[in-house]
Amino acid sequence: MTSRFGRAAAALLLAAVFASPASAEEHEVKMLNTNGKGKFMLFEPGFIKAKVGDTVKFIPTAKGHNAEAIPKLWPEGAEEFKGKLNEEIVLKIEKPGVYGIKCMPHYPMGMIALIVAGDELPNKDQLESYKPAGTAQKRYEELKAQVGQ
Repeated sequence: MTSRFGRAAAALLLAAVFASPASAEEHEVKMLNTNGKGKFMLFEPGFIKAKVGDTVKFIPTAKGHNAEAIPKLWPEGAEEFKGKLNEEIVLKIEKPGVYGIKCMPHYPMGMIALIVAGDELPNKDQLESYKPAGTAQKRYEELKAQVGQ
């Protein structure tokens, strides 16, 4: 009886160890000049619902793009990042909250994205206080409308 219990416990422990990394998801975001549907300079998708532990990979599909944190739209204590032009970068979601992302060269043209991680958003108030300029404002409002959905 003891050995059967011991084997069952070991099997459960192994299943838990190997299941944990599998539960994290990798989201891919393309950095585009156009989506072919009338939108230019954009992240696709521009809105991502993620979990803490997930990763988000930003993939440049044309030259001249990067992905970087918007510090005024970032969870407290989460490490900010700044990708280099024309290079992939991976962001690991370490805290719940709202993460604002921009392509620095095309930010004035509206190249912005939002990542929402978890159900509790400790920095949700930043959504209202953050005000991007120019074309980014319209796209930001579209993305922000998706946060509560």
